Amino acid sequence: MENYQIDNLDKQILHALMENARTAYAELAKRFNVSAGTIHVRVEKLKQAGIITGTQLSINTKRLGYDVCCFIGINLNNARDYPETLIKLEALEEVVEAYYTTGNYSIFIKVMAKSIDHLQDVLINKIQAIEAIQSTETLISLQNPISRTVMP
Repeated sequence: MENYQIDNLDKQILHALMENARTAYAELAKRFNVSAGTIHVRVEKLKQAGIITGTQLSINTKRLGYDVCCFIGINLNNARDYPETLIKLEALEEVVEAYYTTGNYSIFIKVMAKSIDHLQDVLINKIQAIEAIQSTETLISLQNPISRTVMP
């Protein structure tokens, strides 16, 4: 199913489920004027095609005490250090995203910390303590005014 082409009904289903993944198929069927069976079949096809890969819970990180979001560009001593460095970064609970990039940095990560002191501890004692890391540049996020995924 690698070339599954989505149509307008698929797009409507995806938009509705992206808004609220717990919406009942019967409710979607009513909204889109089709049977619940049609919704079920379409969702299964979207899953089989790898378009729907799962559902996730949205969490307010500030309510959990994580007030500092930052992005860290990482330069490695050597490109061959990438796999091992990635394993070490993945082990750090504060690292919530990582990207292997072109440009100024080998790796670009997103880090969540509870405070500036916590961020400093993570930087000095965890990230910069990884031998393969030559240097880092930290960008602290002041706001996240846009947060969304690609719309089908």
